[in-house]
Amino acid sequence: MRYAVVVEKVEQNYSAYVPDLPGCIATGQTVEEVEREIRLAIEFHIQGLREDGLPIPLPTSIVEYLEVAA
Repeated sequence: MRYAVVVEKVEQNYSAYVPDLPGCIATGQTVEEVEREIRLAIEFHIQGLREDGLPIPLPTSIVEYLEVAA
């Protein structure tokens, strides 16, 4: 499956979350680190859902960049 991930720059590091997996978040000092951590978080989150017998949400979020006049 392919999930959309949002990466945001916060005060002193980066954070990431997965809109289709509520509660699935990660942080890191660099973009590369937060991407690595969110990948692990997604795997852990899905494993936990399976172990609890809960449905795994399908990826439904759509990601687009829109250009606007400033």
